[in-house]
Amino acid sequence: KAFAAIEGDVKAIKAKTYAPSDLDFYTSHEAMQLDLEEALTRKVGDKYYNLSAHLVWIGDRTRQLTGAHVEYFRGIANPIGVKVGPSMKNDELKELLQILNPNKEEGRIMLITRYGAGKVDSMLTGHIKAVQECGIPVVWQCDAVHGNGIVAESNKYKTRRVEDCIQEILECMAVHKKCGSVLGGLHMEVTGQTSVTECLGGCMGITEAMLPQNYETFCDPRLNYSQSLEAAFTVAGEMSVDRAAKRARQ
Repeated sequence: KAFAAIEGDVKAIKAKTYAPSDLDFYTSHEAMQLDLEEALTRKVGDKYYNLSAHLVWIGDRTRQLTGAHVEYFRGIANPIGVKVGPSMKNDELKELLQILNPNKEEGRIMLITRYGAGKVDSMLTGHIKAVQECGIPVVWQCDAVHGNGIVAESNKYKTRRVEDCIQEILECMAVHKKCGSVLGGLHMEVTGQTSVTECLGGCMGITEAMLPQNYETFCDPRLNYSQSLEAAFTVAGEMSVDRAAKRARQ
């Protein structure tokens, strides 16, 4: 029964095996240091592209409407992302989209929401409505990690709870379903290493006392291999439930 359940989850996320030659590999990063990004920007044809990545994004702390980052981003032709956090007002989001995508180009903008578990419904609902009202197309992505950072009380390690990250994803899925929009992807910080101990909880039951055992990150804590699979299968299970409900209604 356990194998059958896992097999169903794998099918739900449409997991496939590819040879390396079959893969299209894309890169992205937060364009934080504008002097670096400008040095890697070139004119190609009649447009300017940041050639350091396929997609670059604006952070939640650097998306001021009259700021230098927004001015830079509106001048490049790359697909661009925008982090959307709790401080983003609905009208501000409309104005930002108008600045970055005045021609309403499909695929130009990805909105990456990062609210924190328990805050999604009260914030994402209004943001989705604002986007729908302005008519500018976006791709929605859920950043389930950056709104859930905490500091361990016992040893002051920067960490996250796996359960909070998964909760935010499920809340995002529910709100998009309620609002008639589509969640297009997830933003997670993970590692394929099995022994990393940077995030609390999950199927491995990592505690604060276990964090120093193999805490390797110099920046953000990552879900380890087992925790990453747990998150993926939980999301796949939720997708399977939605598909089954749709079939039942048909």
